[in-house]
Amino acid sequence: MAELRHIPVMLGEAVEGLAVQAGGRYLDGTFGRGGHARAVLSRLGPDGRLLLMDRDPAAIAAAREAFATDPRVSIRHGNFADMADWDETAAGLDGVLLDLGVSSPQLDEAARGFSFMADAPLDMRMDTTQGESAAAFLARADEHEIADVLWTFGEERFSRKIARAIVARRAEAPITRTGELAALIDRTIGRREPGKHPATRSFQALRIRVNGELDAVQRGLDAALERLKVGGRLSVISFHSLEDRAVKQFIRDHSGRVQGSRRGPPVAAKPARLAAVGKARFPSDAELAVNPRARSAVLRVAEKLA
Repeated sequence: MAELRHIPVMLGEAVEGLAVQAGGRYLDGTFGRGGHARAVLSRLGPDGRLLLMDRDPAAIAAAREAFATDPRVSIRHGNFADMADWDETAAGLDGVLLDLGVSSPQLDEAARGFSFMADAPLDMRMDTTQGESAAAFLARADEHEIADVLWTFGEERFSRKIARAIVARRAEAPITRTGELAALIDRTIGRREPGKHPATRSFQALRIRVNGELDAVQRGLDAALERLKVGGRLSVISFHSLEDRAVKQFIRDHSGRVQGSRRGPPVAAKPARLAAVGKARFPSDAELAVNPRARSAVLRVAEKLA
C-alpha cells in the first residue's frame, strides 16, 4: 500500500510552543506519522531525548522504521494518557506535545472505518489490538445509550431519532459497514446542514466513544502536568470544541485563579501550577490553503510553574 500523506497541523507554532532546548527531554504522545517529532528532533543536540508514543500500531511501525537507529529516541506503543507509567518519563520532561483526535492516515485508510466517504468495516479503533469496535458497540448498546453517545460526543440534535433507527435496523441484521450506517443516518434525518454530510456528527461521536478520547485527554493532561519539570511546556492541538474545552479548563483550573460563579461564593483557588503561554492560536490562511483539514485546529500552550 502506498504511503498515506500526512501534513502536520500548525507544525511551527506547536513546536515553537515547546521552546525546545538542545539537551532537553520531550515527549510526543501522538506520533501519527512523525511531522511534529521530526521538527522537535531537528532542534535537539546529541544529549537531547525524544520519547514517542502512539496507540495506533501502524503509527508505531512508522516510528520504528524512521527512528529506531537514533540513540536519542525511545518508542512505546500505548495511549498518551498512560505516559506516567513509562519509566522513560520518570526523570521529568521539558515538554509534552499532544495532537489530539484522528490522524489523516487513519481517515484516509478506508479499512480503518473512521470515514463515511468509503464503504468499509465499521471499526474506528485507533488501537486495533484491543477494545470494542463501533460495530460491536452498536450491536450491544440499548437505544438510550446510543442516543446519549451521539448527543454527548457529537452534539447531534437528532440523536434519539438516529438511535431508534439503528436499533430498528439491527433487529433485521447487524450494522457492520460504514456505508450502511451513513446511508441509514442519511435516510433518517436527511441533509440538515448545507455542505455537511448528515452522518458527520454521529461518526465523530462513535469514534470518541470507541476510543475513550475525552477520558484520555483528561488523564493525559494530568499525567503531563505530573511529569513536566518546572519551566516545562505543554503544547496541545485540539480539533473540536469538546477537546478544546477540556484543555482550556485544565489550564485554567491549574492557573491559581479563584474559581466560582457570580451567583455563589468564590471557591478557594488551587496553588498555581500552570500558566498559559499567550492566547489560543489558530491555523493561518496560508496553512488552510494547503491543508483544509486544519480548519478546526486550536493550539494552546502552557508552562509548568514552581
